[in-house]
Amino acid sequence: MTKHIALIRGINVGSSKRVAMADLKRMLTGLGFADVRTLLNSGNAVFEASLSPPTVTAAVEQGLADDLKVPATVIVRTRDQVVAAMAADPLAALATDGAKHFLGFLAGTPDAAKVGQIPELAENADTAPDAVRLIDDHLYLWCPNGSLNATFTKVNWDRLLGTAVTMRNWNTVGKLVELAAD
Repeated sequence: MTKHIALIRGINVGSSKRVAMADLKRMLTGLGFADVRTLLNSGNAVFEASLSPPTVTAAVEQGLADDLKVPATVIVRTRDQVVAAMAADPLAALATDGAKHFLGFLAGTPDAAKVGQIPELAENADTAPDAVRLIDDHLYLWCPNGSLNATFTKVNWDRLLGTAVTMRNWNTVGKLVELAAD
């Protein structure tokens, strides 16, 4: 069995798409996943499964829609994939506060031509004091003045990259990795 981390996008934000974590845990257990645990109230779960991340993603999205009546995008990585993404952080030397340091998980790898047309990702982009880098299917952001005041607040990464993106701050990602280690 492999440890998986599921990141459910857009639930429990505001008054729509409300999902109790107990219901999410029950639904994931009902899908046959073992040792299911949730973190916070914002759609983070860890569990064991013998399926590949794409198969797990499809099952969780279907379960959310059918069982909980909440359509949502789900991005799944194995624990090892998340650990590798954290180790590859190109902003580690800059990012000194995990609450202002973000890891974006992409549902797919964006087309290189699209990436080349995104001003914020250009080599000479003026986003200071904020910083952003894209490596494979992960987006790394450093927003020293907080996410609400960041250059990237109004950037629609989904549209620009052509794939769904969900963000978690570094502290949350670290807690998910720890939770999946037990």
